[in-house]
Amino acid sequence: MSETSCIAVDAMGGDEGLAVILAGVAAARARHEGMRFVLVGDQAMIADGLRAHPTLSEASSVVHAAEVIGGSDKPSQAIRRAKTTSMGIAIDLVKQGRAAAAVSAGNTGALMAMAKLALRTLPGIDRPALAAPLPTLGDNDVVMLDLGANTECDARNLIQFAVMGAAYARIVFDLERPRVALLNIGSEDQKGTDEIRDAAAVLKEQGHLPLAFTGFVEGNQLARGLHDVIVCDGFAGNIALKTAEGTARFVADLLKRAFTSSVRSKLGFLISRPATALLRDHLDPNNHNGAVFLGLNGIVVKSHGSANVNGIATAIGNAAKLVRADLTRRIAEDLTNFDAAPSLTVGA
Repeated sequence: MSETSCIAVDAMGGDEGLAVILAGVAAARARHEGMRFVLVGDQAMIADGLRAHPTLSEASSVVHAAEVIGGSDKPSQAIRRAKTTSMGIAIDLVKQGRAAAAVSAGNTGALMAMAKLALRTLPGIDRPALAAPLPTLGDNDVVMLDLGANTECDARNLIQFAVMGAAYARIVFDLERPRVALLNIGSEDQKGTDEIRDAAAVLKEQGHLPLAFTGFVEGNQLARGLHDVIVCDGFAGNIALKTAEGTARFVADLLKRAFTSSVRSKLGFLISRPATALLRDHLDPNNHNGAVFLGLNGIVVKSHGSANVNGIATAIGNAAKLVRADLTRRIAEDLTNFDAAPSLTVGA
């Protein structure tokens, strides 16, 4: 990244406080040489926190924000305070061209609303979608979208999500033709809503695009590693995401309980410690942190609110990678190629 391509960080967002945010930014700086930042928030508090991170201080500038968006703030309330809050100012820095991307661990609904209002959607995009990588048994994670930005979607929305998700997967997984599937209640062609079936009919005919449509996928196949992109509406996607996260915590807690139930179990834990550590790392959401709002005229990345230092660094690293790969341009090009084929329209 060049010095002018810095990342704007909402230093006041999230559940863990300023100290964790700054430590995460410092960790990202250590992992990615040459990265620069604009830290947005209470100037005095940030200056005090930067004393513990002299290297980060040298690579950062600070923009003061008098207010913070709270976790319970409604999107409509957040929009009215965009110009005075750390989240809103971070997004505005992207709009002004003073930052190449914005990262926040704050209120998801507020971030979505302010980002959409400030940056607008790309030509050909009706609605932006929230996409994130989820762990699988395959060689790479799977990109899933939408994860909650749009609770109701028509076929055109789902098709646009597929094109955007494929562009994202090509960057983060270094794939030429990502395998794209639609989340459905069955794999048969007649299953699902009219919107899902109509979207599938169009995607089957898109051989000129850099993606491979693989049909429908059921919820029990999400983590098998058989697909690179899974597309759904935000209602189903958010439920699937929360279920996957809850299942990961359930497995981890169950293993912990099993390994501490007796002396023999504790001995077994010592023997299997490398394997359990690998499992824990693979399921740790901090290692997959950084959802992105696809379809905007700019890059905005949402971190888990409860992310630790590693999670913040991972989200920032994801934002930097998308900047370097020029994600916004690549999505725009794919949409242009899609719209250039008149036969590939819903209902054709």
